Amino acid sequence: MRLFADDDFQFGFEMVLGGGYRQQADAGEAIATAERITDGDADSWICEWEATAERVWGAGETARHAGRRVTAASFYRRAATYYATALYCAIKASEFGPARELAMWRRHRACWEHVVDQLPVPGERIEIPYERTALRGYFFRAPDAAPGEPRPVVILNNGSDGTTAAMWGHGGAAASERGYHWMTFDGPGQQHALYEQNIPFRHDWEAALTPVIDTLLGRSDVDGDRLAVIGVSQGGFWVPRALGFEHRLAAAVVDGGVVDVSRAWLEPLTPELREMLEMGRKTEFDDVMATVEQEQPAARHALEFRGRPYGISSGSRYDLFSAVSKYRLGQETRDIVTPMLILDPEDEQFFAGQPAELYRRLPGEKKLVAFSAEEGASRHCEPMGVALRDARVFDWLGSHLG
Repeated sequence: MRLFADDDFQFGFEMVLGGGYRQQADAGEAIATAERITDGDADSWICEWEATAERVWGAGETARHAGRRVTAASFYRRAATYYATALYCAIKASEFGPARELAMWRRHRACWEHVVDQLPVPGERIEIPYERTALRGYFFRAPDAAPGEPRPVVILNNGSDGTTAAMWGHGGAAASERGYHWMTFDGPGQQHALYEQNIPFRHDWEAALTPVIDTLLGRSDVDGDRLAVIGVSQGGFWVPRALGFEHRLAAAVVDGGVVDVSRAWLEPLTPELREMLEMGRKTEFDDVMATVEQEQPAARHALEFRGRPYGISSGSRYDLFSAVSKYRLGQETRDIVTPMLILDPEDEQFFAGQPAELYRRLPGEKKLVAFSAEEGASRHCEPMGVALRDARVFDWLGSHLG
């Protein structure tokens, strides 16, 4: 079913529909909203998803104040998805400024915070020591576990711009169903760390994942011998990178595997621009890029939006592309000893071919599993194949976590 000719719109719509499996969307709400959107018009996209989010948020507020916890959680969970979906196309809306983006993100985040509190077993907010500050994290006890009971823990490691709330549908709910504790966190450059703490991405993700593991091992309700991590989207780069240095996990899943984040950045560049980068010709590169962006304002806006989490404030596109070039795996893959499951969806838009490339590089226990269009589970992170993904991922994890 294709509702939009604009592929970004279509993919965003597929993510919403797939979220229905974990009660993160309602098909009727999603379709009714999508039908109001002008195809390819980012302002229309943002306006309509925000309108739906506001209505659902209001219903959640009414239910919460009336003491109807289950109803409130349902509304807030869906509203969080719809706000996030509106933000998904901020990169394509030139008039969507930072102030409005921050306000919408904060409303989205408020939805998530309410979900955490309204769950049958409320989540726990935790702080993860990081350099001179702390990262935000959330710990969720298995519903059938007694307080303080040690269980295996599944860590959900987000990607470049996915929301914390989305981790519920990308493995959190499935972990709970199987009697595991689970947790997620906002790493450097992600969500709260980006919007509220101004902490940028870093390629050496062991600096983020190791403190997460340290924090978990300090808890009495964690079975330290049975920890696993699921890396989502760009987390498919960060997790393998960290596991080259961090060896305390029993298993890892990446959806999908990423060897080199920068390939997607370099692909639109001309051979001449790539040569300038390789040869270190910064002034020439910046001058040519400035001319391109003057002629193509959408390209300028996209680079500003995508570049912000990388923490490059110089305004130099050469500095930005040079920073992104660090996000590639090297010799550290030889030191990965953690068993790894790599998901490889058909029609992967951003990292095509890289899951299989990562598989070939790994020296230890590994498995590559394909997801196909025939199964309804193609495209980046299998947006419409949530049930199938959960089954395959957690059946494999079960053989390592018990």
